[in-house]
Amino acid sequence: MTEERIVELGGGTYSQPRQLPTGEWACIGRMLFTWALVIGVTEQSTDRRYCYEREQDARSALETWDGIDDPPGPWIKEKPSNRINSEWAKAK
Repeated sequence: MTEERIVELGGGTYSQPRQLPTGEWACIGRMLFTWALVIGVTEQSTDRRYCYEREQDARSALETWDGIDDPPGPWIKEKPSNRINSEWAKAK
């Protein structure tokens, strides 16, 4: 997998590909209403994504996260499990 291939796979919605220390590929994805930290990008699919309200929060998480546990920052929901970030929910 290459950074260029990940951008291509996203059809224009993926940016800033990065290989995490875990070996997984991650990138930023533009969703309809949110920005996503997309994890486990492969030729066939993605593993999961963490939705953020603001692009800068998703980008900051991608730049600093080691791929272990949950990413930092105010992510809202992890998909496909639909798990809500309890810290984000408390703040709202």
